[in-house]
Amino acid sequence: MRPALATFLAGLALWILVAQANHALAGAHVYLFVGGLLVAPAALVLPLPSGLAVTLLLGGVCDANSLAPFGTHLLLFATVHAVLCNLRDRLPHEETTGRVVIALFANLALFLALSFLAIDRSPAPGAAWLRLFADLACSQVALAVLAPWYFALQARAQALAEPAAAWR
Repeated sequence: MRPALATFLAGLALWILVAQANHALAGAHVYLFVGGLLVAPAALVLPLPSGLAVTLLLGGVCDANSLAPFGTHLLLFATVHAVLCNLRDRLPHEETTGRVVIALFANLALFLALSFLAIDRSPAPGAAWLRLFADLACSQVALAVLAPWYFALQARAQALAEPAAAWR
């Protein structure tokens, strides 16, 4: 239970930081999305039941602040989590570089899925794609920069979440 809680709290901290960055970047009309970075640690490190619970909670947090129908992020995060859990034995997820690449691909898949689901609400869908691709590029760069710090934060949170017997 403690590792799942530590993973959730670190993910919540990342979500808050990215929300603040998006608020600061609103004047420049840039939106950062790092959903792949929220899903990757839970899918690559935690067992399936507790990792899925963390992913669903983080998806609910993202849904609460989104214009998409409630449950969209939750469902997409759960799908990516299931895919990563099924592939994690075949993916190089022990090293930070491998985790960053996995998070980048997960973020790409989530961003494109959310874009396809929301594009019909745009008054000019053709013109919206250029903006979406610019946001995707900025999001991927931000994710690549933030991911090593976030994975180190996750590792430290996991170390702190160890049972009290490990502290002796």
